[in-house]
Order: sequence, then C-alpha cells, then structure tokens
Amino acid sequence: MSEAIEYCGYVALVGRPNVGKSTLLNHMLGQKLAITSRKPQTTRHLLLGVDTDGPYQAIYVDTPGIHDHTDREMNRYMVRSATSVLGDVDVIAMLVDRDQFTEADDVVLQHVRASSARKFAVINKIDLLKQKNALLPAIAHLQSLDCFDQVLPVSALRDTGLDALRKEVSSALPPHPHMFPADQITDQSERFLVSEIVREKLMRRYGDEIPHRTAVVIEAFSDEEGITDIAADIYVERAGQKRIVIGRGGEKLKAVGQEARLDIEKLLGRKVMLRLWVKVKPGWTNNQGALKRMGYD
Repeated sequence: MSEAIEYCGYVALVGRPNVGKSTLLNHMLGQKLAITSRKPQTTRHLLLGVDTDGPYQAIYVDTPGIHDHTDREMNRYMVRSATSVLGDVDVIAMLVDRDQFTEADDVVLQHVRASSARKFAVINKIDLLKQKNALLPAIAHLQSLDCFDQVLPVSALRDTGLDALRKEVSSALPPHPHMFPADQITDQSERFLVSEIVREKLMRRYGDEIPHRTAVVIEAFSDEEGITDIAADIYVERAGQKRIVIGRGGEKLKAVGQEARLDIEKLLGRKVMLRLWVKVKPGWTNNQGALKRMGYD
C-alpha cells in the first residue's frame, strides 16, 4: 500500500509597511505568533509560521515591509531580509491595502515580478472599504498587472476570505514531505518570541520615534521552581529617549513590563518574573556591527 502524498512549501507574505502581513499570519495560524501594531515597520525579522492541515503544510514567512526609504542601516537590513526570500519560496502572497494601490506597492511589485514562484495578490482590510463597489475595480487593476495567478479579497482581522486563501495556497504547494511536526507552529525560540512581545508593548505605548529606535535583547532566561526568570535590556539611541521610555518614577517602563509579562505567561504557560533595563547605545540603528550584536543579521 503506497503512502499518502504530502504537500509542503514556503509561502512569503510580502507588501509595503502596514498592510497587515503579521495580522494575516496570526489569523491563518489561529493564534498570535507575530507582533502587531498600527505603526509601520513593526516587523523587523523573518518569522516562520507553520500551518499544517492534513497532507498540506504551508510554511508562511512573515517579512518586514518592503520600502525604498533606506536611509538607515536598520531599514536596509529589513528590506534585504524581505526581498532575500523571494527567490527561494514556492508561493508569494503580496498584500495590498483595500483599493489603495500606491507607488509604494509598485516598488514591492517589481521585486515580486522577478520571482518564479506562484503569485497571489491579497486585497486586505476589505472590511474598511467605505464603498463596497470599490472592490471590483481594485480586483480588475491587480488582474491587469499580468503578474498574479489569483486575486483574493480578505479581511485578516475579521477572518473573512481566509478559507479561500488557504485553499489556493494549498493547491499551489509542491509534493514534498512535511518539514515540521504537525503540532509545531514556528521554528523560533522562546527567547526570540519573548523579546518580540516586549518590543510590541514599546511599539504600542510610545510615539512614532521611540519605538523605531528601540531594540530588545534577552540577557537571562531561566526556570526556577515553576517561575521563568527573564532579564531583558531595552536599547535606545539617546539619553532623552531613555528618560521617555522609563517615565516619571519608572511608571511607563513598569506598565510595559506588566503588559509584556501577561502575554509572556500566556505564551509560556507558566509564571514569569520579568526584569527590564533601559540602556543607551548611540546610533545603533545605523551601525552594522551594533545591529549584528543585537540579532539583526
């Protein structure tokens, strides 16, 4: 008796910043894996999310937003990370925001065109369309680009259209043994996921400048008597930024720690002691050596 055929492949989620790639990944997996915020460029690293459904295993690659504003080494790193996967994946899902196809989307499109992978255009956030009849011209425009195998409207946040997207992705996967056990959803370590949770709270709590000048490095991670003890350093570029992150009497940093600890306990399934320190590393977002030391390589 022959073994059942398995299908497995990599699926890149790409797009300009803030089109909902991480939200889509989370809802495709049915649980939160990637951090999210309303601020663009929340995602900095490639993040794998594994969706196994019977004989089909789609390995989604959440990528940083592709953009051409690469004035700092951090921005160049993120764009390199996002575009580097396009030649190695089996499927590309390019997300766009409703009917708002912009010059920034065209920058992404040029990278997508160069790939030999199967290509889907995913119109996200359709629940926010003020005029529902605007969807048809948006679909027609994407079809006219002569790039995509399918155009799929979805609302990642509302779980609308995701079954259809999953079906199309599954049909595009090549025959291949599964690369991950059926119950595994990512290849990332707990340390990495914890650092991302802390960074998410920073992204959501502070203004526009501070979150993009912060990095989180886990310095200690140990289990003792049913409690996981975690120590993390938050790096900023200037002393003034440090004062803002800490807040008067440490109140802001304490709030970040409390919010992060609750999510980390959900992730790990156990009690957590989280200790945060804020340190100044001048110009780290524009220093290749500093970026590598903080895990951006």
